[in-house]
Amino acid sequence: MREMAPRPGSNPSRRFLLRAGAAAAALPFGFAASSGRAWAPGPGTPFDPGPLCRPAAAENAPGPLKPIKLAWNATAICTAAAPLAKERGIFAQHGLDVEFVNFGGSTEALLEAIATGKADAGIGMALRWLKPLEQGFDVKITAGLHGGCLRLLGAKSAGVTDVASLKGKTIAISDQASPAKNFFGLLLAKAGINPETGVVWRQYPVDLLNLAVEKGEAQALADSDPRTWIWLKDPRFTEVATNLSGEFADRTCCVVAVRGSLIRNDRAAAAAFTRAILEGGHRVHADPEDAARIFSSYGGKGSEADLAAMLRSQHHGAQPVGTDLKRQLLLYGEELKQVNVFRRTTDTAKFAERVYADVLS
Repeated sequence: MREMAPRPGSNPSRRFLLRAGAAAAALPFGFAASSGRAWAPGPGTPFDPGPLCRPAAAENAPGPLKPIKLAWNATAICTAAAPLAKERGIFAQHGLDVEFVNFGGSTEALLEAIATGKADAGIGMALRWLKPLEQGFDVKITAGLHGGCLRLLGAKSAGVTDVASLKGKTIAISDQASPAKNFFGLLLAKAGINPETGVVWRQYPVDLLNLAVEKGEAQALADSDPRTWIWLKDPRFTEVATNLSGEFADRTCCVVAVRGSLIRNDRAAAAAFTRAILEGGHRVHADPEDAARIFSSYGGKGSEADLAAMLRSQHHGAQPVGTDLKRQLLLYGEELKQVNVFRRTTDTAKFAERVYADVLS
């Protein structure tokens, strides 16, 4: 029988910690070493690529640039590192000619495109990608790109001001497998609210989530920037939580992934792409106004001032790799078991090892 999510009033955090501790204990020796800590220079720090992001000698050699196809979502502000890396010549400095493929379809279709060579790499939300990766796509996560960009907004008129006040309420979402539902389901469980029975998740077209709340059909909404940031400017809404709330303050949100066959056959190209994206992310962190101008020219929604404010609110200086990233993937796996997204039988330590590839060392 499938284990149900925690009952209201239970203590899911304790059970989760016990499971996560057991999973961590099963990790290979050295998995939790400090060598994989996030690279996060402050915004005033001049960029020094160091061993992590210095272009390899082969990337600086004369000759044609290596073509790379990047699958991305052109409406997602959190992917701003990619257009910035392209427009500021960072990809070229790393020996790459990157072509963008705008993917507005399902995550499974995007990952299949990467796995089958229709694209070489992608950027996306961890909580959107981890379930399909559990099922075996030949796609490897090579780095975390940033934290933040998911927001849960409540209607002030409905008294929704914190997670506890969501019990018995309806939350508008874009789809039943959305990263926002997965993440805020975790917060509900940790607050003792069963995310399957303690609230109602109601699906609407993504651009109409705010209208569902305004009409009273829902009392809260959960989605990602730029929409949620723009809707938050409406005084009828309040921000209940984000995916930087509480214990998630240092957790990566979006990840960089590369097709497995590229890593096996051209590791230098996979490493160059990962380094270039991380350098682009550092530039977003250091100069969000420049990143906003560039992203705006790619069709980003919102004013340049709004886009820059969104980027400042996200943690683009937090880019975990190595053991730090594998630890985060393991934690996400254990948490997704808690809300019945991952199979209860999944070995999250082995999962983290399988879906991560260290191309930078």
